[in-house]
Amino acid sequence: MTAQYSDYAKMIDHSLLMPTMDERQLEEGCQLAVAYDVASVCILPYYLKRCAEILAGSTVQPSTTIGFPHGGHTTDVKRFEAERAVADGCQELDMVVNISRVLSGDWDYVAADIQAVIDVAHAAERKVKVIFENCYLQDEHKVRLCQICTDLKADWVKTSTGYGTSGATMEDLKLMVDAVGPGIQVKAAGGVRDFATLKQVRELGVTRCGASRTQGMLDAAREALGLPAIEFSASSDAASGY
Repeated sequence: MTAQYSDYAKMIDHSLLMPTMDERQLEEGCQLAVAYDVASVCILPYYLKRCAEILAGSTVQPSTTIGFPHGGHTTDVKRFEAERAVADGCQELDMVVNISRVLSGDWDYVAADIQAVIDVAHAAERKVKVIFENCYLQDEHKVRLCQICTDLKADWVKTSTGYGTSGATMEDLKLMVDAVGPGIQVKAAGGVRDFATLKQVRELGVTRCGASRTQGMLDAAREALGLPAIEFSASSDAASGY
């Protein structure tokens, strides 16, 4: 079946996470996401409530981060962040695992840390993406995390924050798609910067991509599909890990 524009647009979580973004850029980023009808906006937590207001009535979901970007917050803090995110209108929560505990092999702690956020989110009928930060991990860590996330019924596993030493690789995406159980989706973050790569990861079975170059990618998608350009004068595309 030939892919439609919405198939590509609804893969994208438009990233507004650079700490140097001012309010004008955050506002324009939310408006861009609505104009291009992407899957979600992943925004700095302090601006989440306003983001949810802007996105109200659209099909774009407000999302934010938990334990970002290093994953070293205590579990109680991650739980509180999740509760606050839900209260502020978040529909999808992107949480970072405790990377130190992963590398230490403390899998009980890692699982309990993830479970705390999933419990809050799923009780409120929200979804969770679990970020591994693969650039710091070995394949055995990634596979074990996929197994834990499958057991805990996470909604997505995610390669990276976009702010580590590297982002998603094709090899990691293949590994994760193969390692997760039924119903668990895979999100790429960092490295998907053009339409050709977006198509490539979609063919691997990836369903979401974190991206800051949303406008350029989707302009190219519309051109390839013979669709008219979307008129949007301001661009929030900015240099970032995504």
